[in-house]
Amino acid sequence: MKTMKSFCLATVCGAILLGAATLQAADVKTYQVTGPVLEVTPTSITVQKGQDKWEIARNKDTKITGDLKVGAKVTIYYTMTASEVDVKAGKAKN
Repeated sequence: MKTMKSFCLATVCGAILLGAATLQAADVKTYQVTGPVLEVTPTSITVQKGQDKWEIARNKDTKITGDLKVGAKVTIYYTMTASEVDVKAGKAKN
């Protein structure tokens, strides 16, 4: 009986943690860019969007479906993440 209570408690705690992680992930806004691939490197993908070239970083965890190569039309989904924040001193208010 004690084992069953422990199992139920562990299941409920796991569900709460999973729900909290899902809510936290929902706060991050995702963006997308679509266009032909201009360049592919191990760390980035460059896409032509109108007159602009968009260079999107990638890493070993980037999920790629299909054959990623120059000339292929792709849609890249990405998020914006701050890597550094430098706060400047503002003018004092009187």
